[in-house]
Amino acid sequence: MADRTLRLDRWLWFTRFYKTRSAAGAAVQGGHIRHNGERARGSTKVAIGDRIRLVRNQLTYDLTVEDIPSRRGPAPEAQACYSESEASIAAREGQLADLRSDRLQMPTTPGRPDKHTRRRLRERNRGKD
Repeated sequence: MADRTLRLDRWLWFTRFYKTRSAAGAAVQGGHIRHNGERARGSTKVAIGDRIRLVRNQLTYDLTVEDIPSRRGPAPEAQACYSESEASIAAREGQLADLRSDRLQMPTTPGRPDKHTRRRLRERNRGKD
């Protein structure tokens, strides 16, 4: 194997960060992916040792490329293609905890809100501003 590189959007899809290649490409185009500290393009080539920072669902992942996959295989095979630092994992768990606590602060209803309940919720939220 002479060429051990792969397009960034394909690498993200192969490693199962995105369900479709077009979703991976859209994330790259949207500026959610940084490759070696720079904003990436879909055609950016990924090689072993590169650093990738991606934001998905408000969560940040700091990854190091460990391998270039040859296909979109099972999850354990995909997870072997990258490593993530302990600091990155801890920061993401902290972000998750913050998001969960924010959701607990929001007013709830005992079911699907109707027109009148939505109106009361909006009024309640305006009062907090």
